[in-house]
Amino acid sequence: MPFKPRILIVEDDAVARRNLQHILEKGGEYQIEPAGGGAEALQKLARGSYHLVMTDLRMEKVDGMAVLAEVRSRHPDTEVIMLTAYASVDSAIEAMKLGAFHYIAKPYKIDEVRAQVAHALEKSRLKEELHQLRSELKARDGLGLVLGKNANILKLVRTLGQIAPTDCNVLISGETGTGKEVFARAVHYASPRAGGRFMAFNCGAFTEELLASELFGHERGAFTGAVATKRGLFEAADGGTIFLDEIGDMPTPMQVKLLRVIQEKVVLRVGGTEPVNVDVRIVAATHQDLKKLVEQGRFRSDLFYRLNVVSLNVPPLRERKDDIPLLATHFLQKYAAQQNRNIRGISQEMMRALSGYHFPGNVRELENIIERAVALSTGEVLEVKDLPDDLKETSLAGGGPEGGLPSLEEKERQYILWVLAQTRGNRTKAAEILGVDRVSLWRKLKRYGMEQ
Repeated sequence: MPFKPRILIVEDDAVARRNLQHILEKGGEYQIEPAGGGAEALQKLARGSYHLVMTDLRMEKVDGMAVLAEVRSRHPDTEVIMLTAYASVDSAIEAMKLGAFHYIAKPYKIDEVRAQVAHALEKSRLKEELHQLRSELKARDGLGLVLGKNANILKLVRTLGQIAPTDCNVLISGETGTGKEVFARAVHYASPRAGGRFMAFNCGAFTEELLASELFGHERGAFTGAVATKRGLFEAADGGTIFLDEIGDMPTPMQVKLLRVIQEKVVLRVGGTEPVNVDVRIVAATHQDLKKLVEQGRFRSDLFYRLNVVSLNVPPLRERKDDIPLLATHFLQKYAAQQNRNIRGISQEMMRALSGYHFPGNVRELENIIERAVALSTGEVLEVKDLPDDLKETSLAGGGPEGGLPSLEEKERQYILWVLAQTRGNRTKAAEILGVDRVSLWRKLKRYGMEQ
């Protein structure tokens, strides 16, 4: 049976009540329940809930304001539309202050009634969806950092729950932007080490010399500029977890030093002679195929097996599209709070558009899209118009106008995003691969709305 929203019509005039009921029942979309006055409405509200209450304002004994107050008290997520033949600014303002969704004066305009009912029910649906998503998030205990209900994600969460209490090293693989650090944090905060520090470090962002200094620390005078002794990240993370992102980019000499730390649980500061004991769990991540790097002699096999005690592969967003509503709603809440915006949901049309997009930038791209939409939206609900122009006109609309093939510009945009993902955002490398200079790449990024 198709879902039908429940609507309570409260009207003490029998003719007016039947007319309104007829208007709403005509399409067969709603489940209508009438109440012959405010007192009967209060009884019905005490026994159950409705998605929408439409109540006359002026009624004997129990008026519409009392019904509105009861709805707000018992069922705060239920929307209320006030109906009255005594339209006035004062009563409209009072009803709105008490939480009424809308105010319609008699005699009704049928199209207006149907439109406002549809809008009120959309708001009710968004509230229900938000509550459901929030409850799903709360139900994940210490693994609540990982958002998703996709079968593959749930399988990963179960694996995380099994390995978190242990102290084994973990290797996380997946495309750029899939959220590998989120999984690493989940391992940490669901483990007995949760009281310790979680230190994240990108192995591809530093030279070999700086890598050693950052990870293992240095003694005063070890090199020019070393004016004081500095603890490294391994010492800082003692008793906790260290996350080594893009481990595949670590130079071979550093791989040897890291292997020693794992085996002996000690670090030697740059320029130092005394080993420092460290108790650290290592979670490493990469977007590369480490097995191939081992075969090519670019990654040590002994280090690979030390890190790859348990492996997790995070799927790209295009393979877990059923998680897009959950993730999009999470990002909406996050950025609406950060930007102090009163945005309460995402329209069905925009959600369908997001679900139809392939997201070469994965979860990180979705987050950027929602952050941008929250910043630019002028309404209380994010709409398709709040998306970047190229997305709503091509990929997000099904590939191209009227669901046709994608345009050449869209294919170029997708390829640029893919190249940037492969180079981890390095625009110089991306420009070289694309065969353009950095200025030309910047212009294309700006043209396609990718330059913030």
